[in-house]
Amino acid sequence: MNTHARYFIALLVLISFAAVSAAKPRPTPVKVVVVAMFEVGADTGDQPGELQYWVERDHLDRIYPLPAGYHAARMNGDGEMAVLTGQGTAHAAATIMALGLDPRFDLTHAYWIVAGIAGASPDKVSLGSAVWARWVVDGDLGYEIDAREIPPGWSTGYLPLRKSKPFEEPAAPLPGQVYALNKGLAEWAYNLTRSTPLADSDHLKEIRANFDGAAAQRSPFVAIGDEVSSSRYWHGTLFDAWAAEWMRYFTGGQGEFSTTAMEDTGTLQSLEFLARANRVDAQRILVLRTVSNYDRQPRGMTAAESLATQRIGKYSGYLPSLEAAYTVGHVVVQELLTHWPQYANKTIGADRPTPPKP
Repeated sequence: MNTHARYFIALLVLISFAAVSAAKPRPTPVKVVVVAMFEVGADTGDQPGELQYWVERDHLDRIYPLPAGYHAARMNGDGEMAVLTGQGTAHAAATIMALGLDPRFDLTHAYWIVAGIAGASPDKVSLGSAVWARWVVDGDLGYEIDAREIPPGWSTGYLPLRKSKPFEEPAAPLPGQVYALNKGLAEWAYNLTRSTPLADSDHLKEIRANFDGAAAQRSPFVAIGDEVSSSRYWHGTLFDAWAAEWMRYFTGGQGEFSTTAMEDTGTLQSLEFLARANRVDAQRILVLRTVSNYDRQPRGMTAAESLATQRIGKYSGYLPSLEAAYTVGHVVVQELLTHWPQYANKTIGADRPTPPKP
């Protein structure tokens, strides 16, 4: 083969490679992902769930079907995305994994903000309040015996796996049972939002008046506190005490139980795996839960009677908690988007810089 032929073949190879490269679109860079868990109906225009305010107010009009997940992802032109996981840890884990592996998106520098409603202990926070988590502990992995068969002296019939009695030492959390979030990032978000005014009302005051607890009577406020995540919807004073001890047990006394939710260990598990695959940054995750209801019964009511009133859309602080999730979460989203060059390549609260994009 002569020199001219070799040159011609090489040129054809380069042209073909360039054509293939040009045809393959580059992934869309995402700066912030808002993670919502449920929606009541449509994404816009009806009774809101956790997604609707973000879609309507932040103009998330670009719809990306996500057939391997629960619901389509939505974006605007500023790099803000919202995803709806569906309820429970299984839905959340599957949807976040589907999004994280989707080749259409570059999520390597994205900050993640779980923004949803929650039950909460009136000892720690009040209706309509917003709580940033440092610890998320799974409340599903365990042994359980029927409450009617609990031995004398046991505080609960719910035991850690591989233990023979409640809270037996030493604690031995299984993989995926305890998540220590980036504490510095959580404290940064808290300090950024702690003075954010949250709406109060006569209705909320009337509801709060029926509850005992150190924070039960307070107007809504922004706090730092920790979450027990469980697809099992538990309720009542005794379970509130269990959750507080469960948090202390699995965090070595560092966590302080404040809120309960149903999806976040599923979300965090997928993000942990995606971080191993260098698809996301595990140090860029925030969990914000806002209080739609207390996790136990009011004065003069049994746990069963109180549980009968616990339905999505009918929680005593439902709309205020949705408003708080957007109001507080949006302060952080806006800060990140407005000053993106400052945050893109340096992770807040982490000791190491984030590798820049090639």
